[in-house]
Amino acid sequence: MRNTRRTLVAAIAAIGTLTSVAACGGGDSDSSASGSGGAGGTYAFWDPYPQFDASSDWSKLVGKCGTDAGVKIKRTAMDTTDLGNKALLAAQQGNAPDVMLVDNPVVSTLVEAGIVNKTSDLGLDTTSIQQNILGAGTIDGASYGVPIGANTLALYYNKKVLSAAGVDPAAIKDWTSLTAALKKVKSAGKKGITFSAIGTEEGSFQFLPWFWGAGADLTALDSAKGVAALSLWKGWVDDGLAPKDVLQNTQTTSWQEFATGDYAFGENGTWQLGNAAKAGFEYGIINVPAQSGGSAAVPTGGEFVTVPVQKDTARYDVSKKIVTCLTSGANLLSTDTTLAYVAPTAAVQAEQVKADPALKPWVDAVAAARGRTSGGLGTKYPTISQPLWTAVQAALSGGQSPQAALAAAQKAAGKAGG
Repeated sequence: MRNTRRTLVAAIAAIGTLTSVAACGGGDSDSSASGSGGAGGTYAFWDPYPQFDASSDWSKLVGKCGTDAGVKIKRTAMDTTDLGNKALLAAQQGNAPDVMLVDNPVVSTLVEAGIVNKTSDLGLDTTSIQQNILGAGTIDGASYGVPIGANTLALYYNKKVLSAAGVDPAAIKDWTSLTAALKKVKSAGKKGITFSAIGTEEGSFQFLPWFWGAGADLTALDSAKGVAALSLWKGWVDDGLAPKDVLQNTQTTSWQEFATGDYAFGENGTWQLGNAAKAGFEYGIINVPAQSGGSAAVPTGGEFVTVPVQKDTARYDVSKKIVTCLTSGANLLSTDTTLAYVAPTAAVQAEQVKADPALKPWVDAVAAARGRTSGGLGTKYPTISQPLWTAVQAALSGGQSPQAALAAAQKAAGKAGG
């Protein structure tokens, strides 16, 4: 096990850069870690859902899965960053929780620290999980957790704004047609598109569909393809097709702008579906277009259920039962509705769309999504993402050209080992 103090300190630093980018985060309950072992004992369960108190359906499900496994669950909820950091410290102290939900980019950091088990070692079945969703928690060909659901990004659009500008959303197939639509909207007296380009992980998360949609790769930030993506965003801001405040926008404040009804498009995620229903205007959803057509790859958000390493390995049998219960088809269907997630299996996705046809574009978007740490990046991702969002900020503010900003980002990522 590689959870030396040096490794843990490095891992904590990495987690610090990976702030939550979805609507779900943080906890309630107390913060003690592990409970007594054996059947009938208490098992510690940590999750990043502080918005769900003990009376919530989520908390009740966690408790029921414990009861079904013959134990009592002691649930602790906290925000995503705190959870990752406390997990690393708890492992160092030898009192890690028995089961833990973590944001998917954090999985590779915990694996690097040597504190979570392989699903294969536990006998957990992941064969029904979509491979691109599972990929966010797969390191060197081995998976280290089971996804409880996925969210991602797409473009919400205001039907009234587009209609008034004479824009057919079905005709938007690539960057050229999207930019033409934004210009029509501006000429009609409305606003174009809003998104988050803030200098945090949220900014990188929102930029990745355009970066990947140009065919760019995170190992070569300053490629011509990467420059094309950043130039697209800069052109929108410079031409007044996107507001200058995207530099400060979080995904929440970007949504608030779209919800005013003045914007044609808003880049946002599944977690805004509830707010969209209350917006007071008709909306639709299209996938983020790739530069030359088709759907761009979008980053997956969502959590993985993991089983941290324990000194008492006899505890794993019960932990496995808890994970299996939480990720069963029936429970995924109910919890993913609560969490505004797309299920990680095709069978449950079909049930979700049957119950709510409006989810179909999101299921399609998740099918085209990829993990931020996939492709062998693992713990290198934070050392790439931070220079990337810094480059976006520099270019959109006018401090550097897209080429110069991304060249600086590539140099910084290289020095950091990305």
